[in-house]
Formats: sequence, C-alpha cells, structure tokens
Amino acid sequence: MRRPLNSLIGSSAFAFYEVLTTHCRALKSGNLADVYTANKILNAYARCKELHIARKVFGEIPHRDTVSWNTMIAGFVNCGDLGTACEILKDMKRCGFDFDGYTFGSLLKGVASSYRLEVGRQLHSMVIKMGYEENVYAGSALLDMYAKCDRVDDAYMVFEYLPEPNSVSWNALIAGFSQVGDRNSAFWLLHCMEKEGVRVEDGTFAPLLTLLDDIEFYKLANQIHGKIMKLGLAFDNTVCNAMITSYSECGSIRDARKVFDGAVHMRDLVTWNSMLAAYLVSEEEELGFQLFLDMQRLGFEPDIYTYTSVLSACFEKAHKCHGQSLHAVVIKRGLECSVPISNALIAMYLKSNNTSMGEALKLFESMELKDRVTWNSILTGFSQIGLSEDALKIFGQMRSLMVEIDHYAFSAVFRSCADLATLQLGRQVHVLAIKSGFETNEFVASALIFMYSKCGIIEDARKSFEETPEDSSIAWNSIIFGYAQNGQGTIALDLFFLMRDRKVRLDHITFVAVLTACSHIGLVEEGITFLKSMESDYGIPPRMEHYACAVDLLGRAGRLDEARTLIESMPFKPDAMVWKTLLGACRACGDIELATQVGSHLLELEPEEHCTYVLLSHLYGHMRRWDEKANLTRMMRERGVKKVPGWSWIEIKNQVHAFNAEDRSHPHCKEMYRVLGELMEEITWLDADTGLDALINLLR
Repeated sequence: MRRPLNSLIGSSAFAFYEVLTTHCRALKSGNLADVYTANKILNAYARCKELHIARKVFGEIPHRDTVSWNTMIAGFVNCGDLGTACEILKDMKRCGFDFDGYTFGSLLKGVASSYRLEVGRQLHSMVIKMGYEENVYAGSALLDMYAKCDRVDDAYMVFEYLPEPNSVSWNALIAGFSQVGDRNSAFWLLHCMEKEGVRVEDGTFAPLLTLLDDIEFYKLANQIHGKIMKLGLAFDNTVCNAMITSYSECGSIRDARKVFDGAVHMRDLVTWNSMLAAYLVSEEEELGFQLFLDMQRLGFEPDIYTYTSVLSACFEKAHKCHGQSLHAVVIKRGLECSVPISNALIAMYLKSNNTSMGEALKLFESMELKDRVTWNSILTGFSQIGLSEDALKIFGQMRSLMVEIDHYAFSAVFRSCADLATLQLGRQVHVLAIKSGFETNEFVASALIFMYSKCGIIEDARKSFEETPEDSSIAWNSIIFGYAQNGQGTIALDLFFLMRDRKVRLDHITFVAVLTACSHIGLVEEGITFLKSMESDYGIPPRMEHYACAVDLLGRAGRLDEARTLIESMPFKPDAMVWKTLLGACRACGDIELATQVGSHLLELEPEEHCTYVLLSHLYGHMRRWDEKANLTRMMRERGVKKVPGWSWIEIKNQVHAFNAEDRSHPHCKEMYRVLGELMEEITWLDADTGLDALINLLR
C-alpha cells in the first residue's frame, strides 16, 4: 500500500524541520566551522531542495573541501539546474580545488538528464586529462551519459576502458542498447554479464523487458520471467511493472494479470497504471474502467498518466458516456488546468465522432497554456474528420505563433492537402519539411506519398518513397496504396513481392493495400488467394477491412453471390462498412433485390446514417421504382435524417475556395450568383436542342 500524499508532504516538512534544528544547534555551538558537520547540513538542505539556503550555508563555511563543492553541484543537478552546477564547477576550479570521480559523476548525471551531448563530450575530455577514465564512478556515469544520449557505440568504448566494471556499468550499457532497440546486443550483454559473474539486478531486467514487445517474443518473456523468479526479483516493483507491460505487449493479458495479482502487497501507482495500460492495449476497455475504480477504492489517487490512459479508451461510441463522466471528474478534482489531461480530453472528443468537435474546440480555446501536443491534437483531429480547410488554418496559426512543427503536424497537413488536392500548397509545405529535416521521417514520407498519389503525381510519390529508410513498412504500404489507387495495380503487387523478399515487416495495412490493388485491376482469384493465405503464410489474421476489400473485389467483378457467401462465412459479425461495400456493388450491378435486403439490414444497424438512404434512393430512381423511393424519402423525414451536402472546391492563387449547393458564405457570392443567373438566362433563350452545346462553349 502506498503512503498517502499528506504523509509524504508531512515527512518532507519534518525533514526540513530537522535540518533547521540541526543547523541552529551547530550555529549555537560553533560547530559550523567543522567542515564535516557543515557538509552534513549542506547535504540535508540540498536533499530538501532548499538550494537558496544551501548556497547561503556554503558561502559561510570557512574551510570548504571537495565534498562541499560536490554537494552543491549534486544538489543543483538533482533539481535539474545543470547551468548553475557548471558555474559552481568553474568556481571550484578557480578556487584551486581538484575534481574527483564524484564531481564528474554528478555533472554527467545532469548531462544525461538534459541530453546535452556537447557538454558531456567536454567533460569526457576533462575526465581523460585528469586520469579518471578508469575510475568506476566517473566511468559508469560517462557510460550512462552516452547511452542516454543514444550514443551506444561511444558508451561501449568507455565500458571497455573500465578495468573492473560493476553492475551499474553493465546495467547502464544494457539500458542504452535497449533504448535504441538493439535487442541482440542487449541480450548478448546479459549473457556476458552472467558469464563474468556480475550480480544481475532489477536494473538489468527492466530495460530488457521493454524489448519484448510483440507476440513473437512471448516465449523469451516467459524465460526471462523464470530467471527473475529464480533470482528472487519477482517481487521487485520495477521488474514487476516491466513484466506486466511486456506480457501485455506480447499478447498475453492473462499472464500480465497473474503478475499483477501476485504483487498484491507491493503494488505502487506505476503497477496499477501498467495493468490499466495492459487492458487498454488488449482492447479490454470495460476491465480497464473497473480497474480505474478499484485502484481508487483501495486508496490510490490517479495521476496524470492514469487519466490520460483511461481517457484514451473512451474514443469508441460505446464508451462516450464514460468519457463525459471522466471529464466531470477532472473538473471536480481541479485537473482541467493540466495540459496533458486537457490534450487527452481534446483527442477523446475529436476521435469519438464529428458531433463532439464543438467540445474539443471549446476545450482548446479555454486552455491558457498550450503545448505542441495540444496544437497537434486539434490539427490532426480536423484532418482526420475531413475538416481539411480548418486544419490548414490551424497550421497557419501554429506557424505565426512560432509553435514548433514536428512530424505529426507535417503528416496531418500533407493529408489535408491531399484531401483538398491543393498540390501547390503541398509542395510548399514539402519544402518546409525538407528545411526542418523531416523529409526522411517515415510518417512524414508516408503522408507525402499519400498526397502526391492522391493528386495523381505518382512519380513524385515514388521519389519520396525512395528517400525513406528501406525497412519502413509505413512507407512501403503507402507507395503500394498509391500505385493501386492510380490504376497501376501490377506495379503495386510487384512492390509487395519486393517488400516480402527484402524481409520488410508486413502488417494488416500491407494486405489492405494488396487487396485494393487486386480489386482495381480485376485480379479476383489472386485477391481471394491473398485473403485466404494471410494467416497461414504470413501470420496475420484477416480483419474487417480485409473482408470489405474482398467484397469490393468480388462486387466489381459482378460476383455478388460469392460476395454475400464470403460475408456469411466471416469469423466475426460483419460491420456496416462491409454491408455498405456490398450495397455499392449491388448498385453498380443493378441487383435491386439484393440491394433491398442489404439496405434493410444497414438501416437497422445505422438508422441515422444518411449514406445508406442516398445509395438506395439513387438505385430505386435508376430502376424507376418510384414508390420505394418515396417510402425511403418519407422514412428519412420521419427519422430526422438529412443528406449531408457534397462540397466542391477550386484552388486559385494558392487559396482554396469551397462551395456546396446554395452556399452563400463566400465573400464574392453576389458576383458569382449574378454570373450564374446570366448563364441560366442564356440557356433558357437558346434552342433546347443546342442549349447544352452552347453552355459547353460558354464554359470554355
């Protein structure tokens, strides 16, 4: 059981009271002149983060030693003030004091925390000059600094110079290779560490477990778990929490729960958060919500991570009420000022459905402090729900307010440019991405490929693909989609086989792209073969979207009976997307009977979705079945369903102008309607037989 927050605050206050009392006694007895006593008081103030008092005491010590200086440096480093710590180092040198391993150790810890590699390198040169490269404390801190700055090769070189590396050194190196995702090197180091007889600790296993993040590593996770139990580390909090996360990412929520249940007497807030995240990763939202309630019932106060995690589970329509309840809890507990929690709420409202856009905007506008994530959330939200013009306006605001533009922002903007087919603006943003150094980022490259493909410039899409890392499955999927949607399905399939031969990781999106390519060039048998071989040959079970693609494939070929049979044989209940695909195929083939059956089913599933009514209405009109069309119109009116108007747009001088039927929002609408009226008058004056030809000539 954790200690309540008020007891922690109380203990901090008590510690500060104790050091004040000790300080007073030392002043009264004159013991402050004793450097040992003075250093103890100095260290106590630094631990209480009372650095202004510590600095005053430091200035009053008559005979400082190296420990005094090291204590001050460590105090400022631990409070995240590396700049002041470096200034104290300069003063220390100016006053003629020698640095030791602890001096360098503290400073390098600060460098590692702030990722200041250039400062770390300067300190490294000082370590070498002063002959401390073989000092275990300085060497381990140096190694840790390089590892945390992702310079694992430099970290390994430092490690090789240590005469007798201890467990801290080994753990820092293993953590470094784990951080950069080098699984083979990290586990090889574990083997070497055990072979050398160095004691394996919780700090050894925790980073290694982060590498076991896929179903293919489940057996290895089991083996590591066995080793942990054998060494008596199973009840260590750090290891336990990492084990829960690892099992959940390996697809075994059952094992994750076993570890959680076994840690009943040592659970901390991180343990609860790890289990909550495990449920959400496994799409067990209801169990996650129950866990959220259980932890509070047992006295654990949720933190920012807890709230942001549980809010991320409220995107689905079925959980919208939970999201609104959580929003109320956030307000009640005064947490609406927390930027991460507000960001999570914005994302929740944006992803739940289009009707919640108002709530998201209200939250966004009410935030006094906005970080990059806030702007990216609203930008991405606009882009994903089709409000691409608004997304581009938000991007313009970000630029004018000097908000840092990252790969998420660029990806959203490129997709908005693709949606509006604003090629010129897309090219300008592409130049900005190049200047910002993001053109080779796999997410940005994928969005660029998508934009150029959507605008029909497949050659530029291919150029963007060629500039990305060869092992990026995201970029491969995008270019396969691009060729498929541009009617070049054969090239798309050739790229798929090349992707497979080069051992680039295939995923479910790859097969959506492949099935789309087969559909666009009419390779029916090949497409069905891909669908059937997904799980057996590639270990990827077909999802809803794969069956929808296969239905589209069969529908385009006019094989409606086979499409319906495929739907009936699906291992899970088909959703509205699958039925809409079949309905679209019925309309294309003119099969009114099957369309009526499918339409009736869709109207039960989604009675408020206007697309089904529109598709059926068009089909009834095309087949001249006016009674059914009239019944459908009446049903729409009774249910309050309105057809969402389509939009048209044109890009003139790098500005997008959008219109829908009877739209009068454009600033030049009066002039446009005047010209339109003149055109309509011309049509009525002309002979009925030549009216259409005349209109075409006028438009030219």
